[in-house]
Amino acid sequence: MLLSLVIVYLLITIGIGLWAAKRVKNTADFAIAGRHLPLYMIITTTFATWFGSELVLGVPAKFIEGGLQALVEDPFGAGMCLILVGAFFAAKLYRMNLLTISDYYRARYGRSIEVICSLIIMLSYLGWVSAQVTALGLVFNLLSGGSVSIPMGMTIGILSVLIYTLFGGMWSVAVTDFVQMIILVVGLLALAFFAGDMAGGADKVVDLATSRDLFKFLPEPSFHEIVFFIGAAVTMMLGSIPQQDIFQRVMSADTEKSAVRGTIIGGACYVIFAFVPMFLVASALIIMPTEATALLAEDPQKVLPTLVMDKMPFAMQVLFFGALLSAIKSCASATLLAPSVTFTENIWRQFRPFTTDKDNLKTMRISVLVFAACVLAYSIAMQGTPIYELVASAYQVPLVGAFVPLVFGLYWKRATTQGAISAVTLGIGVWLIFMVTPALHQAFPQQLAGLLAAVVGMLAGSLLPQWVSNHHREIESFTEAKA
Repeated sequence: MLLSLVIVYLLITIGIGLWAAKRVKNTADFAIAGRHLPLYMIITTTFATWFGSELVLGVPAKFIEGGLQALVEDPFGAGMCLILVGAFFAAKLYRMNLLTISDYYRARYGRSIEVICSLIIMLSYLGWVSAQVTALGLVFNLLSGGSVSIPMGMTIGILSVLIYTLFGGMWSVAVTDFVQMIILVVGLLALAFFAGDMAGGADKVVDLATSRDLFKFLPEPSFHEIVFFIGAAVTMMLGSIPQQDIFQRVMSADTEKSAVRGTIIGGACYVIFAFVPMFLVASALIIMPTEATALLAEDPQKVLPTLVMDKMPFAMQVLFFGALLSAIKSCASATLLAPSVTFTENIWRQFRPFTTDKDNLKTMRISVLVFAACVLAYSIAMQGTPIYELVASAYQVPLVGAFVPLVFGLYWKRATTQGAISAVTLGIGVWLIFMVTPALHQAFPQQLAGLLAAVVGMLAGSLLPQWVSNHHREIESFTEAKA
């Protein structure tokens, strides 16, 4: 019965997505919804940016294992990323009227940086989308009592997202996000109230978390603990800023104010609402202490689904899996779309610069299909990797490779193409050296080392004599023309 309702829900969301697809007439509609989304839809779609499987399954598991300190990357870093984008990036980028974030790199630094940063951004999505696909496989496996294997569940799940994303692009993503976020918020809040009651009251849940020191956030006052804490914080906080899925949401807004306010509100809501799954998993330790302890040792990601399936009535099970699927699908749809748009606009067009808009739209859709197939294969290959780790590892590359050129390009007039090349080269180079050298990455976080190296590369490359032609004048005229 539960599986049947889930299938009905999937069919309804597919129908909504296909209905929204009727609005898609060109590449701008497909990539950024024609810049027509109102404030309330920008809030829901930015809120949905990170609200995927890792927050419903991965974050609660991490919370029980290490407390708030273990969550500095996500949700705190991820939420702050959206707030920072709204405060410092949204207005500047919105005025430029770009289709992708990589368009900025081309205009500011030239083709070489555009291609390199596009490849970096596209690569980072493999881990992120795979986390969602993995969760879909787990859901179908659980609901079917094991009769649907995890790889088969992954296939069914990604097909349900692919159908409307393929045709509707950002319009379908935004409309389905709006519906799915309502289901998500209502469902998880209802579950939290029910679980709190089963545990004997919210105060008992809070007392348990306090007794286990789960609310401790700051690290121990030692150099090693502090630098690794900072390294974890900046991975998603800064590494996610130069990402196409976030950029699409900003550029989809109907006004500059909507772009700024929607992103900030969406980020703040994300951080606040992240406490609901944490509350649910803490409740599980009271409601089913023996089972929860065993699952924490075996697979912490299963604590919350087991609580719902074994201890809650059918109505709560429907709400939970409705909320979980809403979170996964809303996250997966945008992250399928983002690398596909980037590939078409910033890689494919290098080889076919004079194609029509209709041809580009067709290529974007083909790219969505190909990337979905690649993600499915990667997810099956990486089966067994914790969801949180898949997500966390995805954003180290854009942090060390794409973040510094973006920030310095927007806020430092002396930044040059040579500086950007140096930043990317040093950032990724140092990060790779640290990653393959155990003594180094155990002593200092590899992503922070790469970030600092990228800053040094940008400063040195921009201030030293210029051996590479610069594109600074181009961005100034480009910005003026777009404004």
